[in-house]
Amino acid sequence: MLLLLLSICLLWPGAETTGRNFTVDGEIRHLVATDDTLYVATEDKLYQLKRDLTLVYTLNQKGVLTGNIDKAVFSRVTDGDPWNTTFSVNVLLPVNGMLISCGVTNECGYCEVLALDDISTTVHNETILVGSKKRKSTSVAFLVLLPPAPPSATQPATPRANPEFYILAATQQRKGEDPQICENPKAVYLHNSGMGQDIFSFGGDGTNPSIESNKDVDFLDGFQINSTIYLFANVLDPTRGNDRVRLVWLTAKAKKLATFKSLRGAYFSVPKGCRLAASSAVSPGLSSAVLWAGIFHADSDARGTQLLLFDISPPLDPYPYTDRDFCSPTCGAQKNETKALKPLKVLFKQTSMTSVLATTQGSWMVFFIGTADGQLIKLSVDEKYQIACPTMLYRTNDDRKVFPRMHLDLDGKHVYAAFAKQVHRVPVSECGRHKNLKDCWSAEDPSCVWCEGQNSCTFKDECQNSDWLSFPNIYQKKMISYMVKKQSSGQIHLVVDTHVNVHLKGTTRFACQFSASSGKLCVWDGPSPTFPNCTCILLNGTQLPSKGLNVVVKFRLGSMNFQETIKLMTCSDIAGSPTSALCQSCLDVGCSWSKNVCSWATENGTDDQICQMIPSQMNISKPEISSIMPDVVSFFGHKGAVMTGYNLSRVTRVRIRTAADCAPLESPVWSNNGTNLIFHIPAIQSKGTGQVCVVLPDGSCYGNSAVTYTSAPSCYSITPTTTWGSGKRKITLLGSKLEFVDGILHSHSLQEVSNPTSKNPHNLTYFTPSVKSPYRVFTSILSLKVSNETLACSQSLIYYPEPEFTSFTSTRTGEVVRVTIQKTADNLNMSIKDVSAFGVYEGKDFPCIMEAKEHSNQTDFFICEIHNVPDLKFRKLKVSYGGETILLRNTSPVLTLMLFVLLLIPVIIIAVILVYRRQRKQLTEKMNKHVETLELDIRNDIRQGFVDMQTEKVDLLDNISAIPFLDYKHFASRIFFPENEAFTASCVADVGQHAVKVQLDESCQAFSELIQDRRFLTCTVHTVEAQKSFTIKDKCALASLLTVALHGNLLYLTDIMETLLKDLMKKNGSAQPKMLLRRTESVVEKLLTNWMSICLYGFLRESAGQHLFLLVSALTQQIARGPVDRVTEKAQYTLSEDWLLWQAPDFTSLKLKALFAVGSDGEVSEPLEVVALSCDTVEQLKEKILTTFKAKFGFTYNSPQMSVHIEFERNGNFAALEEVDASSEVMGEVTMLNTLQHYKVPDGATVKVLSRKNPSVSPQSSLKDDQDLSEKYFHLINPDVEADKGTSPERKKLKLKEVHLTKLLSTKVAVHSFVENLFKSIWGMPNCRAPQAVKYFFDFLDSQADNMKIPDPDVLHIWKTNSLPLRFWVNILKNPQFVFDMDKSPHLDGCLSVIAQAFMDSFSLSDTQLGKHTPTNKLLYAKDIPKYKQEVKEYYRLVAEQPPITRAEFEDFLREESKKHENEFNEGAALKELYKIIKRYFPEVEAELERIGLPGEGLQKVRDLFEGMKSCPWSTEGVL
Repeated sequence: MLLLLLSICLLWPGAETTGRNFTVDGEIRHLVATDDTLYVATEDKLYQLKRDLTLVYTLNQKGVLTGNIDKAVFSRVTDGDPWNTTFSVNVLLPVNGMLISCGVTNECGYCEVLALDDISTTVHNETILVGSKKRKSTSVAFLVLLPPAPPSATQPATPRANPEFYILAATQQRKGEDPQICENPKAVYLHNSGMGQDIFSFGGDGTNPSIESNKDVDFLDGFQINSTIYLFANVLDPTRGNDRVRLVWLTAKAKKLATFKSLRGAYFSVPKGCRLAASSAVSPGLSSAVLWAGIFHADSDARGTQLLLFDISPPLDPYPYTDRDFCSPTCGAQKNETKALKPLKVLFKQTSMTSVLATTQGSWMVFFIGTADGQLIKLSVDEKYQIACPTMLYRTNDDRKVFPRMHLDLDGKHVYAAFAKQVHRVPVSECGRHKNLKDCWSAEDPSCVWCEGQNSCTFKDECQNSDWLSFPNIYQKKMISYMVKKQSSGQIHLVVDTHVNVHLKGTTRFACQFSASSGKLCVWDGPSPTFPNCTCILLNGTQLPSKGLNVVVKFRLGSMNFQETIKLMTCSDIAGSPTSALCQSCLDVGCSWSKNVCSWATENGTDDQICQMIPSQMNISKPEISSIMPDVVSFFGHKGAVMTGYNLSRVTRVRIRTAADCAPLESPVWSNNGTNLIFHIPAIQSKGTGQVCVVLPDGSCYGNSAVTYTSAPSCYSITPTTTWGSGKRKITLLGSKLEFVDGILHSHSLQEVSNPTSKNPHNLTYFTPSVKSPYRVFTSILSLKVSNETLACSQSLIYYPEPEFTSFTSTRTGEVVRVTIQKTADNLNMSIKDVSAFGVYEGKDFPCIMEAKEHSNQTDFFICEIHNVPDLKFRKLKVSYGGETILLRNTSPVLTLMLFVLLLIPVIIIAVILVYRRQRKQLTEKMNKHVETLELDIRNDIRQGFVDMQTEKVDLLDNISAIPFLDYKHFASRIFFPENEAFTASCVADVGQHAVKVQLDESCQAFSELIQDRRFLTCTVHTVEAQKSFTIKDKCALASLLTVALHGNLLYLTDIMETLLKDLMKKNGSAQPKMLLRRTESVVEKLLTNWMSICLYGFLRESAGQHLFLLVSALTQQIARGPVDRVTEKAQYTLSEDWLLWQAPDFTSLKLKALFAVGSDGEVSEPLEVVALSCDTVEQLKEKILTTFKAKFGFTYNSPQMSVHIEFERNGNFAALEEVDASSEVMGEVTMLNTLQHYKVPDGATVKVLSRKNPSVSPQSSLKDDQDLSEKYFHLINPDVEADKGTSPERKKLKLKEVHLTKLLSTKVAVHSFVENLFKSIWGMPNCRAPQAVKYFFDFLDSQADNMKIPDPDVLHIWKTNSLPLRFWVNILKNPQFVFDMDKSPHLDGCLSVIAQAFMDSFSLSDTQLGKHTPTNKLLYAKDIPKYKQEVKEYYRLVAEQPPITRAEFEDFLREESKKHENEFNEGAALKELYKIIKRYFPEVEAELERIGLPGEGLQKVRDLFEGMKSCPWSTEGVL
């Protein structure tokens, strides 16, 4: 019995079926199959497919998780509904009419039992972990069958009378990782699988039997054959290059504990450091041995892969081999050596093999091999391990990877394989394309037979009641072979062997007939033919011509006939200097080669390998290959490749051999000068590396170069997409593998090839060809010319008529002439790169440098400048584009214009005088009326401001149930690297919910040990800092990288920081002590910022963080209470004068009823009351509706704001509300955004909210995405235009900013309590104790001041202020996004800056002088600052009087902080970046180390390790 279960993840996006493939959405985690069904599990879906890949059911894996962790309930939701978790499947197994699906939801595991024929039916579910808890890991799970328990004396009634299936789950192990919640700590468990077995339990016999390992283990495969269970794993060694590939045997027993106790182990004899990538057991065939094939690669090079065959039959003697890596039930001392398994054969070498599936076809083993570059290869191996010609079953045009597991269809005629986004159903053979018997045999495919009854090549099971013939059971190169023997009597015997496998309906009827052009050939009474051979005894006196005699041999097998032509020669006539070519000619005519002489054949024959061993007899220097250009080509080959080398003058051909080709390919040499030769690299069917050698006239081949075949080019974009009829416009084509393109073809002129002007893998440029009719518009489809192939490009160009340049004008500024060229607007979208110009003066051309392009009134303007021409006036201009040049002339109308002006001046003077007198009178009356209106408006504004201050109610939310704190590693990453996302991604990487220990390689380990030397580290920091090229940005990066690298040892980091601070104080503290630590201009100042952030993170979360979030929330709500200009984001309520909206028009408050559409049939929810303003835009209304929804229900609406559509109910009908539509008010060239007042939405109106999933709603784009938003649109702030002034006079009322400054005070009063609570939480003293880090560092500063004999107490106050409030708290106050998962708007940033300024003013020792010119941000908190200063002084006094923290107490605190955040940072990445910095200044660092007497051997060792790392190479021998 063979159980082969697919347990490695595959990836497919997109849910659609196309012919022989199926595409799904999301990352595929598992693919399993039954006789008639496939099951595909992705991250979000579970699919049930038929054998032909048509969809049966889809199950959504998203849902809502409720309840406690150990009793959580998972409920699926439909697409679009709110959800909070995903059921991520790690185990998918069909058994006994059920489909077991296990994985993780949130914290713990979850399992379901689904109906096998309908996955939408859930039979059972349970919160339990089966297999790995990680969503991605190298773990396996498969079914094993345990025998029934026999009756015993104590239990005469058999507790389990029938064999039952169990789930064997082998989980990836990493030593050093602490077991997490709900995680099973051991490596291997046996879980129950039946509904009556206490399903999913792994207990048994009163214990929890398991297998454990104390090593890092990756499990790759597992299965059961008969009663033996096989488990395969990579055991990883921390020492590079010492990994082992392991096999574990288990014997299926009635009890789990007995099964685990039967553990025996073996290891595969492969070079050190090599790992198993994929494997497959060979289905039992004629042999009783258990054969298994594995793909191995070096741990440092996954490309160099080999397929090895092993005999993994378990030892016959009971338990002779224990295991040093695995043990059960308990681990103790090992008594016996682990067995070593040596490979039987290296079956195949190919670049980047990723998957293998093995089966048998008669006596043949058949392997289906997938590669990382998208190939599916079939390999047939006979019982002597001889390999037939590999067959390419499928090949992608790109490099989509074949994933590690494949599956054979029930009919045995198709294999299921996944290529990145799709699973394909690929035929294992294409027998039908072989049209005759010889072609069918030559396919070397054990699946195909020549069916005489059907007269076709077909599968064996499709040939019924007919004779058939197929490839033999033992591999043969030819269909027949023959030998020519000469007897002692002088008779010549021709013995012919047929190499076929036949099936005949009746008795075997075998006959042979020999014939030659010379007449009768054989004696009549020769031996009768006996299948599979026949013999011809040549007539006495038969003379064989010196050039040979062609003999036709006809064969009859049953009803089948075929013939072959062979050549007979007298063996001694084949003579000459012994070469490999002469030897092969000898063997080809049935003779034997011995002692460099051709002679009559013997009984044993001669192996043709002997010819390859004959050295060349040519007296020439050995050819050597230096290079081949190109050496990477597509699988279509390349024409005109150039080979360089030495002694190439006698080379006649170039031979290329690849692993997937049966015979080498040869290409003739087209030109040769002895050091360079030109040849064509031929096309092949496969991708991979081909070995290249050069062939001499005698057939010998020299050289060991290589050519890599890869995927074909493809294109996906083109720019520009237009051209003109005369052609030669520069076009850029984007795609992949474009370096292989030889030319571009256009559908309108397929005979004309446009050669690339430049190309690389991702883009290619060329010039367009011309057309015969340049005045018409048409589309031309592009194609790619690759060697001898033409590939479709799917891109097109539109040809338009020639551009029309009409005129030019010029102006002079000094020695620069600025030229403006006019062109009629068209569809060509020409840029300044397409056009060049020259000014023409007295026959000379002066280049005009293109500067810009502008467009206005259906005219394009190209602006260029001619430099260094002091006195020249240009009347002619040459304009060139593509291959065309036109000449523009400029005739000056100056004289005509001057005459017209002279006549027009008197008329203008008279008209102006008359108009002026009339307008002055009207203007005086209008100004008087305007001044009266202005005075009235100002009075009203001042009165309204006073009323608002006295009547406003502050009802801001003062309690938030859930604060979205960032976890520590994300908080730290934003503090350490605020402007460097690359360092954040590498050094503070997301590693999931639980940290994973990163093993350091040898170089990083050595460097880590080196920086633990304090003298070395401080010397290095000082040396690097002293370099002029080392910027402040570099110093901050160095400090943060040191923080990450030493985060695991905060005690040492603190010591280094103190040492560097002391050095800084000695250097700068004496001259200007008050400036110390004021800015971040050194490594230690940034290091101090990071250190404070690490030590105060706990205090921030437990105390000040809540008050900061409440302040931010209160500010956000207060801003939203009044009008907010959507374009500029200015608001009526703010703390910052710069963000004050003082131009706001009058508005009213509206209470609206919001209905939410439910389903697609028009149903709506209960109304939700939403408060809005009449001046709100549609997008602002959406935001308030969604905010109110979240506040009431506690979760967000199921669609984002961009996908929400609003409709307003008017007279029983709903009309869509849009920010901009045909009714929008336009002023000049800007458009006013529609408001609720614009749509006349009254108080109490009803609006309906639709999401994008509603079929009537189309996706919308936000105006905020428009980069020219402020230039195209306005909201509450009027644009500076005069248009339509008469139609909207109310918009022109004068507004004074100073009148509205009271709104700043209103906002300050509204959030004042939140500000005070925040300040008190920062400088408060809970339990009369400051945070340990604050007390410790303030004491450190006190001691340094004493050491430096600084008597001024103000200096110490400033040091403490610069260290804590300025360096840490202000950074947090101004950047709440460093602490919380939130976005910070520019407006909110302005308000927080005002509060941060007040905070720092509270620590200042000087008094601020206030006056009428003092900024409002200083005036706003002026009365509060004196009280805050007293509180700050009290805080400093209490910290100073607090009992000192002992060194031991603080060391314990630092160790606890290090352990708390252990492994949350990628120490190796930080060490590598640190090395890059030191490498830039290596000579300076080395010199300084030598100056202070420190040895430099450690640094040199680190440099050598980083610069000289090498990978584990493959053995160059034939066998690993």
